[in-house]
Amino acid sequence: MFEIKVPATSANMGPGLDTLGVAFKLYNRFIVEEIESGLEIFGCNKEFANNNNLVYDSMLKTFKKLQKDPKGVRLTFKTEIPVSGGLGSSATCILAGVTAANRLCGDILTKQEVLNYACEIEGHPDNITPAMIGGMTVSIMNEGANHYNKIPINGSIKFCALIPKLQLSTKSSRAVLPETIPFKDAVYNVGMVSMLIVSLVNGDYEGVKLACKDKLHQPYRMGLIRNYSQISSFVKESEALGVFLSGAGPTIMVMLKKDDSNTEGKLKEFLKGLSGSWETLNLEIDEDGLNIENI
Repeated sequence: MFEIKVPATSANMGPGLDTLGVAFKLYNRFIVEEIESGLEIFGCNKEFANNNNLVYDSMLKTFKKLQKDPKGVRLTFKTEIPVSGGLGSSATCILAGVTAANRLCGDILTKQEVLNYACEIEGHPDNITPAMIGGMTVSIMNEGANHYNKIPINGSIKFCALIPKLQLSTKSSRAVLPETIPFKDAVYNVGMVSMLIVSLVNGDYEGVKLACKDKLHQPYRMGLIRNYSQISSFVKESEALGVFLSGAGPTIMVMLKKDDSNTEGKLKEFLKGLSGSWETLNLEIDEDGLNIENI
């Protein structure tokens, strides 16, 4: 029996669609135990406690890849990350499933191979990579292999997640994205991604604030989230370092200086005046990523 702990993540980070992501000290934990036969799932909603569970489905795909016949499995979930909230809940399930099956098969896959296969299942690496590696990462897929680098953020920075009581599936959020984009929009985003990474490394916080803009996904997704425009405008006029849609949404992520003790309070007051219900959650960067230990 062993426990897999996987951190929450925020992907895209403004202009970095499907490439940039950061891990946080907010976790989903999965206790895995091999039993004689069958499937037992505890600690999650009844609708997910079956063969269609994303952790178990990822395990089955991994068993098939490794050409192994699984015995029974007992899964116990201890989750902190909102489902379909834009904080990488699905990525934790996929990564935990691949990792669990690999461990039950004797750790046949290397860490890099686990990362590659989890990205193959997920379809993009921006959540999977920081969840596995920790920290802020830039990652790309090339011929089935994940290539990544950590981005060493210069100076003190903290994140504040603005979470509405709304679930938004990645599939629904991707459906609004266009099939093609103008050339000038592609060039715009190349510049913004480059500026964001360099500004974070160099501690140029004015550059960070500027470079959270993009033209690839946020303009198309903002209409799915009530009050997004008002919140974004308010944050941009505050002392915050930047604001961006977390993953596919609906969570909105705000970057702040660690010594900024005023902006979060102003945000909370502003959110109270909006329709719907919003929660603010302070998040610190997790530098370690996935952890697995016997229990």
